[in-house]
Amino acid sequence: MKPLLLLLSLLFMVSTQADEIYQSNDDFIRQSLGELPKAQVLWLSDKQKSDIEEILAHKFNKFRVRYWAKPSQSVWILEEIGKESPITVGIHVDQGHIVRTKVLVYRESRGDEVRHDFFTDQFKSATLTDNLQLDKTIDGITGATLSVRALTKLSRIALYLDAALQPQEAQVSQ
Repeated sequence: MKPLLLLLSLLFMVSTQADEIYQSNDDFIRQSLGELPKAQVLWLSDKQKSDIEEILAHKFNKFRVRYWAKPSQSVWILEEIGKESPITVGIHVDQGHIVRTKVLVYRESRGDEVRHDFFTDQFKSATLTDNLQLDKTIDGITGATLSVRALTKLSRIALYLDAALQPQEAQVSQ
């Protein structure tokens, strides 16, 4: 009987830690931009990397970030640790405003309420202030504080990176 209980408890632990995939990256990009354009790469300057680390409040060990774009629009697929595991989020930005935020993969054992529209709709129309903060307040969710912080940080980063694209796009159109 004890081996059976041990096996059942192990199965329960594994099932509660499984990735919850809510939408594929490609589907989010297609839904946001109406097509699946070729991925592009933004190489980060030392200043950009430093600013991202300031937003995250920890090291950022990437030199480049992939994104998908159409004129004045960009889509970012970013990850940040909630409490223990990465949360994959898609963020669609149009003319410096968030159009849509969606949790694509959730790997934490709790706090998955951040995936619901009632929460992610708060990011709609958000822009970035000069001090790299969102221009609107995001209400938290009891029991999901770290996941809320992760999505807020990723939204700030997506807006920051989108702003970095604008001078490049303006130069191309001239």
